Amino acid sequence: MALIVQKYGGTSVGNPERIKNVAKRVAKFHAQGHKMVIVLSAMSGETNRLIALAKEVSSAPSPRELDVVISTGEQVTIGLLCMALQELGINARSYTGGQVRILTDDAFTKARILDIDGDNIRRDLDAGSVVVVAGFQGVDEAGNITTLGRGGSDTTGVALAAAIKADECQIYTDVDGVYTTDPRVVPEARKLDTITFEEMLEMASLGSKVLQIRSVEFAGKYKVKLRVLSSFQEEGEGTLITVEEDKNMEQPIISGIAFNRDEAKITVLGVPDKPGIAYQILGPVAEANVDVDMIIQNVGHDGTTDFSFTVNRPDYDKTLGILESVKTHTGAREVRGDRTMAKVSIVGVGMRSHPGVASRMFRTLAEEGINIQMISTSEIKISVAIDEKYLELAVRVLHRAFGLDQAAA
Repeated sequence: MALIVQKYGGTSVGNPERIKNVAKRVAKFHAQGHKMVIVLSAMSGETNRLIALAKEVSSAPSPRELDVVISTGEQVTIGLLCMALQELGINARSYTGGQVRILTDDAFTKARILDIDGDNIRRDLDAGSVVVVAGFQGVDEAGNITTLGRGGSDTTGVALAAAIKADECQIYTDVDGVYTTDPRVVPEARKLDTITFEEMLEMASLGSKVLQIRSVEFAGKYKVKLRVLSSFQEEGEGTLITVEEDKNMEQPIISGIAFNRDEAKITVLGVPDKPGIAYQILGPVAEANVDVDMIIQNVGHDGTTDFSFTVNRPDYDKTLGILESVKTHTGAREVRGDRTMAKVSIVGVGMRSHPGVASRMFRTLAEEGINIQMISTSEIKISVAIDEKYLELAVRVLHRAFGLDQAAA
């Protein structure tokens, strides 16, 4: 029998009835002789409620105290699931991140896991208990409660699976697998039976909300067998995320289309065209913990150049403020911004062996009158920044252009 880690998201444990349903599902696996570790998120909407409470008390809550508050959501669900399992006659024991000792760094609200002590979990599993662990949280060296950032329960599940050498990590969500794109935008989107870690990592980083990017990184690094399933369906194989593509099968050129609505573009005009100018602009942005995505530096004229990049929209105002102060000592003429951007990306390991993918993408968008403002590429993806109002049109026409509407042969 297998050692299985199952992670259930907020919608899966959104009310007592759903928690009881999760307990019944876990009970079936347990009855088959599997050793079970369950990782839970807070109830749907609970983390937002706790953040709102904190902001009613303080306009700028201390990150340490904010973590103390928002970590309580998962503590509620793990206790309730253990009660539901015990009602079914199953021994179950709950652990907070600190009780397991999921050791993290001290970057409050977005901590990273450094180590996991699996001894308590193994002892309880050997005794026949189901172990239920709070996702999204850990403790630093000083014993402070930390949280892992949005979607952090996925990372907890995969990290635990790696630490205890689980046979499979199953991520249960409100969708039944990974799709070629968001079915809410393209109803013809197909569920993928398999996708590589490499492709899933790109999809997650480019806007796909099925899995948190750090959980995919963890799974790929430690070769954790990862499967995405629906907690609202009794049957189904979901989507298996594999180490590498099946060499015996013809790989489709494109596996999926990801998109992100929350993009903003900032352009610094008339900066001196000299070595080090990119660092002078982006260094202060990085120090403010703002992630920069696409970057373009234009060809210089008359000793100056224009420098453009994109950031997540929530970081837009902060970044503009930073660059206004940078403008003076860099000698830039002006800083401009546009917060109405979106990013559309095509992803697929098949790009490596199929030329002409970029030209097909660009031609498809041009035929719809969609202007590309910025381009970014890697070996297995092409991303473009476009006006947000064209986002859904772009996703639909690209999905059709690359044959993703049709069932795989």
